[in-house]
Amino acid sequence: MLHIHNGDSSADIARQSTLPGEHFAWREALIEGPTPAGIAEPDWRNLRARHLTEFYGVDPAETESGLRVQEDKLASYPEHDEVILWFEHDLFCQINLLYLLNWFAEHNLANTRLSLICIGEFPELPNFRGLGELNPEQMASLFDTRHEVSNAEKTLSSAAWQAYCSPDPTAIQTLLETDTSAMPFLKRALQLHLERFPFVSNGIGRIENRALEFIREGVQTFIDLFSRFGDAEPTYGLGDAQFWNTLRRMCEAPKPLLNIKNGNASGPLSSENFNQMSFEITEAGDAVLNAQADFVEINGIETWLGGVHLLGKDNVWRWDSQKECLIYSPSESD
Repeated sequence: MLHIHNGDSSADIARQSTLPGEHFAWREALIEGPTPAGIAEPDWRNLRARHLTEFYGVDPAETESGLRVQEDKLASYPEHDEVILWFEHDLFCQINLLYLLNWFAEHNLANTRLSLICIGEFPELPNFRGLGELNPEQMASLFDTRHEVSNAEKTLSSAAWQAYCSPDPTAIQTLLETDTSAMPFLKRALQLHLERFPFVSNGIGRIENRALEFIREGVQTFIDLFSRFGDAEPTYGLGDAQFWNTLRRMCEAPKPLLNIKNGNASGPLSSENFNQMSFEITEAGDAVLNAQADFVEINGIETWLGGVHLLGKDNVWRWDSQKECLIYSPSESD
């Protein structure tokens, strides 16, 4: 029996429990970085390794080796009578889950049963955030709630993964107009993903807008900001490293929206930065937050949201919060 957990925290807890079988921690963060469609496995691994190295400061060889280990672990499924996926309701988890369910849907599992435990609440934890909050006994109590992954779940996850990786993000909007009840947490998660695109009003997404709002309200240290964001937007499921990357992009822009104090904006998050750094909003940041300036127009943009590469100042997909849909803003020459 093979258990695949979304991260080391829940895997470590499960190893301390009475749960039988092997426990493996899935360490990808597919909520960030490029996930373009139609990439063969070696090229995919290289692409993801470059992203993880750049954004998380890990050793390139170690990163690629870790991704290869994950691929090999998935391919070992015939050695197990059952593979159990342990995931949660938030966007971070849902995207990783889509990848895994799609991977298994593309393989003939033969005599291996594929099961899923995916929860959004736990009775003893009124403000449940994730499986990593459980103790070993609580973790083990979920074992008998697992269910065999249905054909409906496989079909939906494959369609959703293809939509997430598409260069046209309206594929997600189209998917959300269909029946997504086979995966009850998917619709809300993907709606929040669409709101990561630059807003029509000011050129930054929901996460950036929230962060700027909190800083203007006086929440300035990284620790307090990360905690406040997690309380306000738990369904994103961001870790401190993903939240830091969002703040860093606003600090490093040609016309920065934030100034950093007692820390270094370049490079990945370090324990020293984590404990000491704080932020203050700039004049440009204040103008953007007030929708008096547009981040993309004054700075351009270079980021990936799933399979969509947002680049430059023109031809950028944006989120229209009034119409609650994406719109495409072509350049004048188009």
